[in-house]
Amino acid sequence: MDNTTLKKIIKENQDFAQNVKLMYRKFEFEPHGNYVFIGIRRAGKSYLMYQRMQELLKSGVSKEEILYINFEDDRLINFKTEDFENLKTAYHELYDADPIFFLDEIQIVDGWEKFVRRLADQHYTVYVTGSNAKMLSSEIMTTLGGRFLVKDVYPFSLKEFLEYNKVKIGTKNWEYDNKILAEMSRKTDTYFYYGGFPELNIYNDKRQWLSSLYQKIFFGDLISRYAVKNPNILRIMIGKVAESVMQPVSFNKITHILASTGNKISINTVIQYFSYLKETLLLFSVNNYAASFSERETTKKYYFIDNGILNLFLVNPDTALLENIVAIHLFKKYGNELYYYNKNVETGFYVPSAKLLVQVSYSLANEDTKKREVNSLIKTADFLSGDRLTIVTKSEEYTLEYSGRKIEVVPLWKFLMNEENA
Repeated sequence: MDNTTLKKIIKENQDFAQNVKLMYRKFEFEPHGNYVFIGIRRAGKSYLMYQRMQELLKSGVSKEEILYINFEDDRLINFKTEDFENLKTAYHELYDADPIFFLDEIQIVDGWEKFVRRLADQHYTVYVTGSNAKMLSSEIMTTLGGRFLVKDVYPFSLKEFLEYNKVKIGTKNWEYDNKILAEMSRKTDTYFYYGGFPELNIYNDKRQWLSSLYQKIFFGDLISRYAVKNPNILRIMIGKVAESVMQPVSFNKITHILASTGNKISINTVIQYFSYLKETLLLFSVNNYAASFSERETTKKYYFIDNGILNLFLVNPDTALLENIVAIHLFKKYGNELYYYNKNVETGFYVPSAKLLVQVSYSLANEDTKKREVNSLIKTADFLSGDRLTIVTKSEEYTLEYSGRKIEVVPLWKFLMNEENA
C-alpha cells in the first residue's frame, strides 16, 4: 500500500471526524483506556468512535493527532497485515506527534490483533471496532492480553430510542402525562416493529433500509467472508430460524427441514452455518436450563439481535417480535446466564443468579391463556425456587397473587424501561 494514498486518507478523515453529526449515546470512556467495540453492523460502533474523537477535540486534542481509518474504504481493499506499519509511517511523515488510533471494521484485515497489541505496548491509545464475534476468540483475546477493554455495542435500547426521538421521559411525573404517554406508545410501536438501529431514525422507508442492511450482512459478512457455496440454502435456513424464533431448534430439525425443500445438506454444514450467523452477530442463542450438556449444545432457542431484521421474515409478527425483544433485553444484561426452561413444563426465560423467571404472552385477556401461562410460571418457580415472577404482555398491567406467590404482569414498554432489568 503506497504512503501517498494512506496520507490522503488520514488527512481526509481528520476533517470528516470532527464534522460528523453525532447520534450521542451515554458512554463514559476511561481516560487512558484502549477499547475494542464489537457489534452487528450499524449498531453504532463507529459513532461511539466519532463521539470519542469529538470529546477529545473539545478537550484540546488537535485534529492532527487523530488517526481514523475505516477499513471498508474501497481504497484500502488490498490492505494487508504488513501495511499496518506503513500506516504508522505515513502518519509520522505528516506530523511530528503521537497519534490516537481509531481503527474501524478492523476484522477485515487478518492479523490485526498483533498490530494493535504492539501499539498498546508502545503506549499509543487505540480504539478498534469490528462486526464479527470471532474478534473475541481465545487466541485474539490472549494476544490483546488485558491491554484492551472489550465492549458490546447493540442497537438502541427503548430508552435510548425514545431519548433520541425527543420523547420527554424522565421529566417529573412523566408516567402520568397523557400526551407523553401517547407519544411514547407511538414510538414504542415503531421500535417494536423496526428495531433500534440508530441510523434507521433518519429514514422514512424503514423497511427498505433494513432490507438493504440485511443484504449487506448476508452477502458481505456471510456469503463473501465465509465463501458459502450455496447462498440459497443459507437464505432458506435463516428464514426457517426466523419462523421458529419462539421454539427450540435442533441441528437435526433444520437439516431435515432444508432437505424437505429439495436442498441436500449435511448436519455438519448446518452446524457451521449457525456458527457463521452467531459470529456475524445476527443471532444469539439461549440454552435450556433443564437439558443435559449434549442437548444444550445441539438444541437451543435462537433470537435475532434486532426486531427490525426479524420482522423482514414474518407475516404475522406480533407474538414472535414480543418474545424476541424481551430476549434481546435480557441477553444484553445477563448474557450466557440467560436460559429458558423446558422439562415437563416450559417457561420463557430463567436467570438463576437473579432468581428471575419471565414468561411472555401477547395478552392475558383470554382466561385459558392466563391460566396456562400462570400455571407454567408457578410450576417452574416451585421447582427452581424462583423469587421474581414476571409475565410480559404487549400492553396489560396488574399484579396476580397465586399459590402464595406474586406475579407481576407488565406491559412491554415498562419492562424495557425498567432500569433494574435494563
